[in-house]
Amino acid sequence: MNFGSKTIYTAFVLVSLTARAGADVVSENQVSAKDAVQAAQAAVDKCRSDGYDVSAAVVDKSGNIKAFIRADGASPHTIDSSRKKAYTAISLRRPTSFYAKLIQENPENAALKDMNDSILILGGGLPIEMNGEPVGGIGVGGAPGAQFDEACAAAGISAITAK
Repeated sequence: MNFGSKTIYTAFVLVSLTARAGADVVSENQVSAKDAVQAAQAAVDKCRSDGYDVSAAVVDKSGNIKAFIRADGASPHTIDSSRKKAYTAISLRRPTSFYAKLIQENPENAALKDMNDSILILGGGLPIEMNGEPVGGIGVGGAPGAQFDEACAAAGISAITAK
């Protein structure tokens, strides 16, 4: 093979490999960093207006943190609880209060809380959906009741879905 033929052959192989690699790419919608920050801030603001110092975490579809805000005065435990609630909501694709109620009514399902160290079965976590597709989760911790955490998480979602 001469130099010109080798060059053409090498170019052909590289183009073939590039085309093949592109065929395996998966495209998924995710909550954007901008929306994650906006949702977390709206959740903290809602709780603050109700008199609660909380933390709010937003995770992407894979459960990785996209945004986190801890209000002045929020207790240290709220850091982990908000993240775990967000993770649980997107991982299990339902509000964390759903699973808390499920376990309360059906104790045989209690093993759900032990599936993973990042699971927290306590109200305050909600999945975030855009166009009917799950894109992330939001969790709030620190209010004096799970229903208040969940209301603040809902305010966070409303801030980014009402656009």
